[in-house]
Amino acid sequence: MKAAERSSHPRAAFAHRDFRLYMLARFLAVVGIQVQSVAVGWQVYSLTRDPLHLGWVGLAQFLPMMLFALPSGHVADRFERRRILMLCFLVTALAALTLAASSLRAPRLWLMYSLLVVLGTARAFYGPAASALLPSLVPKGDFANAVAWSSANWQVATIFGPALGGVIYGASGAAAAYFATAVLVLGSAACLAALRACPLAPPAQASSLSTLLGGIAYVWREKTLLGAITLDLFAVLLGGAVALLPALAKDVLHVGPGGLGVLRGAPAVGAALMALVLAHRPLRRRAGVVMLISVAIFGLATVVLGFSESFALSLGALAVLGASDMVSVFVRQNLVQLGTPDAMRGRVSAVNLVFIGASNELGELESGVTAAWLGVVPAVIAGGVGTVVVVGLCALLFPALRRVDRLEELHVSR
Repeated sequence: MKAAERSSHPRAAFAHRDFRLYMLARFLAVVGIQVQSVAVGWQVYSLTRDPLHLGWVGLAQFLPMMLFALPSGHVADRFERRRILMLCFLVTALAALTLAASSLRAPRLWLMYSLLVVLGTARAFYGPAASALLPSLVPKGDFANAVAWSSANWQVATIFGPALGGVIYGASGAAAAYFATAVLVLGSAACLAALRACPLAPPAQASSLSTLLGGIAYVWREKTLLGAITLDLFAVLLGGAVALLPALAKDVLHVGPGGLGVLRGAPAVGAALMALVLAHRPLRRRAGVVMLISVAIFGLATVVLGFSESFALSLGALAVLGASDMVSVFVRQNLVQLGTPDAMRGRVSAVNLVFIGASNELGELESGVTAAWLGVVPAVIAGGVGTVVVVGLCALLFPALRRVDRLEELHVSR
């Protein structure tokens, strides 16, 4: 198959061996982390019956991600990204095994929060390295296809992982769930070890404060990137209803850990279906406007979730929420990766991680605090309304984002 023909094929990215291995590694890791997330959320809420503690879970992971965001991006641009990922997965496995051992006895919140800090640190270094590695696995012409399939892979894992976590927790308890996480992430590390080595070219500049802050300077200069990242930052920060799902499941919908696992997987169902649509029918025009509309739909779906007292309606709202978020992720990933030189992808991805990845945990804190003040249901509704307001503000403040048209025509600023 010729390169031009392969690039137009819906599964063009799978023609590349390293991409296939990366997909398997990503799937195993995400399933394992999702199993652990369900177990932590359910265990903490069962021990405390206080939604504020669900916020502390997010804060414990957010703080190290914020602290190490800039150094992690710098590391991803100066060392082999594959080895960074393998080390992160080894640390994650050790933390999961420690959680398992603790759960066999009387679990202690201080130890759980301490291990969440360790996991947050591993994620701080994982995020920039993983994002920067993907473009090196496929030719540029296949990158949009790779983003769609990588996102679909992540979403399918996010469907399967919470459901698996709920089943394991319900059948065998928290320790078994944490042990399963360790096995899965070690399998992911083994897949990464099979990748061909991806050495970086020697850096053009010596390490300095200027190179450390290079990602921030680049994003600030590129208003399209700044607008896309800012939009998702506040959307995730305000619309973080997923953090409150343990409380919604137990107190509003009256379902157990199995039901929570299904609810946690519902956004991924919608997102995976949308990712498959994008792989077969990629965005052709007006990508910036489509991103703004998709985030507005995300906010409206969050409002519906807040008002819902029906398990079926909640599942539907979460599926729509996930599908709309997938469109936003697809556009943002293309903007960040195709609009950034390879030598800076780690640092720019680190900035993206702070704004987007870490905002998930900060959003959990915001949701937990708001729920403690207002109640769980009003907190979810208020977050959805706030997300819609943010879309309007970003549309006004970042006209460059509105004007983004064809993703394949993105150019890199040097």
